[in-house]
Amino acid sequence: MLWFCFSGRLLYNRSAIWKDGTVPILATTLTGFTYTAFLMILALCHIALGQQLNLFWIHKIVVLAILLSTITGVVSIDDFWQDEWDIVIISLQFTGPFLHIGALAAVTALGWVIANQVVRMERSRLQFVTLVIYVSILLVLYLVPLFISSPCIMDRSKLGPRPAVIGRRGAPMLAPEHTIMSFSKALQQKVTALEADVTISLDGVPFLMRDRTLRRTTNVGKLFPARQDHDASFFNWTEIRSLNAGLWFLRDDPYWTVQYMSEKDHNRTANQTVCSLTELLRLAARTNRSVIFSLRRPPPQHPRHQLWVSDALKVIQRSSILPEQVMWTPDWYRKKVRAAVPLLQQTSDEKLPVAELKERGISSLTLHYSQARAQDIRQFSGSNVSVNVYPVNEPWLYSLMWCSGVQSVSSDAPHILKKVPNPIWIMVLISLCTHSKAVCFGHFFLRWKMSGMRSYNPEQIMLSAVVRRPSRDVNLMKEKLIFSEISNGVGSTDELSVYTENGLDAYACDDIMMPARHASKL
Repeated sequence: MLWFCFSGRLLYNRSAIWKDGTVPILATTLTGFTYTAFLMILALCHIALGQQLNLFWIHKIVVLAILLSTITGVVSIDDFWQDEWDIVIISLQFTGPFLHIGALAAVTALGWVIANQVVRMERSRLQFVTLVIYVSILLVLYLVPLFISSPCIMDRSKLGPRPAVIGRRGAPMLAPEHTIMSFSKALQQKVTALEADVTISLDGVPFLMRDRTLRRTTNVGKLFPARQDHDASFFNWTEIRSLNAGLWFLRDDPYWTVQYMSEKDHNRTANQTVCSLTELLRLAARTNRSVIFSLRRPPPQHPRHQLWVSDALKVIQRSSILPEQVMWTPDWYRKKVRAAVPLLQQTSDEKLPVAELKERGISSLTLHYSQARAQDIRQFSGSNVSVNVYPVNEPWLYSLMWCSGVQSVSSDAPHILKKVPNPIWIMVLISLCTHSKAVCFGHFFLRWKMSGMRSYNPEQIMLSAVVRRPSRDVNLMKEKLIFSEISNGVGSTDELSVYTENGLDAYACDDIMMPARHASKL
């Protein structure tokens, strides 16, 4: 099922056409999960009643298809997004305690089913093995909290200040990315800085664009259809400025937020244009905000290939923003940049040793969340190197970064993080293990006490005889049925004749006649 997601990403990387497959992916995943969970619950109910779950062939095919699609999804993740496996470990730091509590509750609830099966078994190796396996799983779950490590399991007094939120490409969930409207929306969410991706035009004008081409976020296919696949840097500023940078947002609705826009914002979005670096710096200076940007070097055949750093520095020097409010990320010609504008904040997106960072004059790091280890963050902070983490769009990840001690995060969703005044605290309650032990012991004790207090009926006896599963409970049921029939004045030979007529005497006759003879002697 996950394959569709990666197919969409691969299609976008090759054709620059994005197809939102979120709805079918979520619907398919939810359907498969619900179907599998229903079958598992049904199987447990059958086991609790001592019956087998016989699936039709169509159910087996569906379960096999779900299994194969899951394996395909995992292989696709490893093939396309191999570097993203780190997020699994990071998410477990937050969700580990919750998963542990859920697993403990599920295994504890299964105690009644396991106790029922163990009590109904004859004293055999299978009974012993079942008990050993179940108790072993419980012991593992009881010991798991000793190995759970999470930055948020800490003393509240040691919690650092709330990380600042940087508007990554503005507020792209509320307005078209890299537009003045998007950055204005981010400022309304009280961000402390603005982050952008900068490209140099054919005539040396730095402008904001994330993609290599203009196809996704502009109407270049309408105005310049023959050049829509060309690199964005091979357009001059006049051509770029003539493009519309907002209609795509209304058409594609990438974050399902267009329906919540006011009519004024809707009209404003429809008239957005590509934003230049100069406009961004003026907005930041007017609102007293910092700016952090990454600078993409033009291709070798581009006329500004050797002058791209100078073009960006000229814009910074000519703008009204203070140099210390600009965080310079590119590693190219860093010494030249420091000599030209000494007050620029030097930052890097490469995780380097502290000594090397100091040697290069770098005072801050911008790291992907997969590289943000709690111990590394503490080491950098202790050496006066601030850490900014990107992209952080979910409250749980923001809470984890907060507990880890980062100074700021870059987010596409500042309006969501604004609603997180405190970390979402997590803890492991050791008392749950104690309660689980008591409940499991109660399951086995009650089931054992109730094993001799059953009510039996002929249908249960016949089913048990047909499936050839002799046990102590089955023998008891047969004896009680014979005694009840004798007390009601019905001869056992009549019953046996009925069984014989139905072809069941081979299974039931011997077992039933023995207690019958014993009853006749009485």
